[in-house]
Amino acid sequence: MADEVAKAVEECARAANLAAPSLATASDEAIDAALTAMAELLLSGRGAVLEANRDDVARARAEGMSAGLLDRLTITEERLTGMAEQLRLLAGAPHQERSIPLSTLDGGLRLVERRRPVGVIGANYEARPNVTVDIASQLVKSRNGGVLRTGSAALGSAQRLLETVIAPALSGAGIDAGVVQLVPRVEREAASALVGLPALVPLVILRGSGESTRALATEGATHGVRTLAHADGGGVLYLDVAADPEMVRTLVTGSLDRLGVCNRLNLLLIHDDGYDALWPVVAEALDGRGVTPSLAPHEHAIGYEWALDSEREATVTVARVAGLAEAVQVANEQTSGLAAGIATEDAAAAEAFFDGYTGTGVFWNAPTRLLDGFKLLAVPETGINLDNVPGPRGPVTYTDLYLRQYAVLPAGR
Repeated sequence: MADEVAKAVEECARAANLAAPSLATASDEAIDAALTAMAELLLSGRGAVLEANRDDVARARAEGMSAGLLDRLTITEERLTGMAEQLRLLAGAPHQERSIPLSTLDGGLRLVERRRPVGVIGANYEARPNVTVDIASQLVKSRNGGVLRTGSAALGSAQRLLETVIAPALSGAGIDAGVVQLVPRVEREAASALVGLPALVPLVILRGSGESTRALATEGATHGVRTLAHADGGGVLYLDVAADPEMVRTLVTGSLDRLGVCNRLNLLLIHDDGYDALWPVVAEALDGRGVTPSLAPHEHAIGYEWALDSEREATVTVARVAGLAEAVQVANEQTSGLAAGIATEDAAAAEAFFDGYTGTGVFWNAPTRLLDGFKLLAVPETGINLDNVPGPRGPVTYTDLYLRQYAVLPAGR
């Protein structure tokens, strides 16, 4: 069985590589026409897409999937319309410059930076069918082929999106539809196979629960496959002694509009000196969202990510800290490093928090829910990269999915 799964993944990779030149050489106009057509087909074919998604959701509910995971799996009318709007915005976004002059070298030679597609990029993600469109569209905009792999829960929705939206839009724009492949197998071995093909798929985007995603990143490294892994999340909010209570209420409420997402409020740190005044506001805001606080003494790690706990998603860890320095230390050392915010009316405190926190996104009187490619950059994202190395960090979009090449040319050329 494992050999059959690996063979299916490799066949998808070879098909995407065969079609990749069609996309790499496509004009900007053709690419944007394909993305616009995806938006139109998504809306005109919404009945078929929603029907496939309802089948996925019904099957998952019957199998006992938690409410939070079901929320991620569900495509509502509103979400489908939002997906189409994101596609339109992406179609109108500027294309990357393919050649950028840098300097003049000895003898009048010119140094130019060229930007080239990676070729074929893989993506492994779980029960979020909208990610099929998010990633496929980013790959098309960046002129990269793709091999997408999702789990059994969302496969029906993903297949319908590929067949009725993505493939016909590519074909209609004169681009080989085979450039975006969807692995037709649901076995977990398919994910391992995807990170084991360095010659065909040198880069794989990983989105999912912490342990499985980290394991895939490690496995990919042993094969020489680079990964952009989004394994862990959980937003942190520090309530400073100078926090405005109404701002606190707004931030807590706004950070918990969805519980099954990585950038939701996960850990709330409250300054000892402001605790008595702020706790009633926090308790009321949590209760309004149907969320239970986990108070000291904690029987779990302080940074435990509740979004990944199907039984206790509606939980936020609350802890007292002596001050800003301790809050920064906790956020840096005991959480994923995804995002942290400070609620305060003291500009000096906010600046100190910004200087101290080393994570991917930092916020002042703003919710960590904003750490999202579409909300920050007005284009969909492939995921959020938390690496502490040079390269794409934070929301990864089409502007990050290229290889840099140096070219030296004669003067005047």
